[in-house]
Amino acid sequence: MRQNPSFVLSDVGEIRRLIEQNPWVTLVSSTDAGLVASHYAVLLDAERDDLTIVGHVGKPDDLIHQLGERELLVVVQGPHGYVSPGWYGDVQSVPTWNFISAHLTGIPELLTPEENLEVLERLVTRFESGMPQPRMMWEPPNDPEFVRRLEKGTAGFRLTPTRVVGKRKLSQNKPDEVVETVILELEAGASPYADPRLPAEMRRDLETRKAAR
Repeated sequence: MRQNPSFVLSDVGEIRRLIEQNPWVTLVSSTDAGLVASHYAVLLDAERDDLTIVGHVGKPDDLIHQLGERELLVVVQGPHGYVSPGWYGDVQSVPTWNFISAHLTGIPELLTPEENLEVLERLVTRFESGMPQPRMMWEPPNDPEFVRRLEKGTAGFRLTPTRVVGKRKLSQNKPDEVVETVILELEAGASPYADPRLPAEMRRDLETRKAAR
């Protein structure tokens, strides 16, 4: 990921927030057969306060990725969207794309079946809790035999990254009044290629930078 000092995201708390709010990630491995990529949900490790994540892959993705044997790149993508040069006023400018993302790299540790079950239960609980009628992993009509059979079809992992690259590009290189205009345009739905959460992220970033002056 191309780095610009103005857009570096290195704060662990902010990257944790990014992961927490954007759990659907891309897993990339360089294997004997070439590059492979998969998409899965991950969670922050509940026992750690760093950037360690836990998750699982469905078999045979563990073999395809050679999970536990090679570096794994985890791409976390936050809110993003197209920004039109027309929003900058009557000045020379080009289009851009605002975004927040982080790359976590390291060799994952494979989980035991019991650890994997705990992670699977946490994943289900995390995403079912917001449903009108939550159905948790161990609840009927599921029975223990079904759940344990389900676990055997997956491989759990824990990744403590040895390399982290984060980037938050939210028009920080523009004057405050221009940023405000971009936010208003995004809030009005002027960009058909924008995550609806992007203007809120931009406003949060702008207010944080104002308070630090």
